[in-house]
Amino acid sequence: MAGTVAICLAFLMEKNRCDECGSPERKCNKNCTIRSCIERKGKYCFDCDSFPCKKLLQLDTRYRKNYGMSMSENLQTIKMCGIRNFIKSEKTRWTCSKCGGTICVHRDCCYSCAEKKE
Repeated sequence: MAGTVAICLAFLMEKNRCDECGSPERKCNKNCTIRSCIERKGKYCFDCDSFPCKKLLQLDTRYRKNYGMSMSENLQTIKMCGIRNFIKSEKTRWTCSKCGGTICVHRDCCYSCAEKKE
């Protein structure tokens, strides 16, 4: 999906790469908890009557602890500011200052040059 910020290791890797979470085809082959949700009513989790659901809260807790980011906060920002503004700020946040590559959220370094995230 053009214009998105794909910082997940499953998307960045060359072999067995996923489709990206924002893909309208929804063919994620990584058994992603959020992508495989059959209860979601709209494009985003916040469109669902159950937001934030147990699955999202568990994933959010893990990502806060292990990767220093919050899925719930990201979704709230998208809801308040719009996807375009969110993507713009995230591109800046997750772009390597050394080579311009993408910083992988799971490894906390640039996927291209291995520079640690500042």
